[in-house]
Amino acid sequence: MRAAFAVVTLLAGCSAAVDGRPVAGDVGAKDLIVKYFTDFDAAAQRGPAAQQDFLRRTQHPDFTDRICELAGVTITVEPTLSTLRPDTKWVPEGADRPRGDVYVVAVSLTVSRDGQKLGDQIGSERIVVLDGTVYGFMPCLRQN
Repeated sequence: MRAAFAVVTLLAGCSAAVDGRPVAGDVGAKDLIVKYFTDFDAAAQRGPAAQQDFLRRTQHPDFTDRICELAGVTITVEPTLSTLRPDTKWVPEGADRPRGDVYVVAVSLTVSRDGQKLGDQIGSERIVVLDGTVYGFMPCLRQN
């Protein structure tokens, strides 16, 4: 259970306040991001293999070397879109800044296995809009 909950920790992460204003004028980007989260949860509803496939397909192209297995869990995400804002300063740990427009949004995550809820967490998630496509960063299990 601790390993599955580590997925949530890596996906959301804890972060400090992000400067900027919520996205209001860039409706196109917001619509793409809403669809990303809708598709994220739809993949979870189809099961771990479908969600793993979704996460592989939507992994930011600069980070395809950071694809991990979800170990049979699914993750559902409820973003608080009123918090969606550009994040011009974020850089993934141990990497260069990803290409594209980086956004951050507060999310509530739920990790489940075989229909049983393993845990919830609230945190921040980064997504990137690059050439009209939304990409994320696949969570990796951390063994404690």
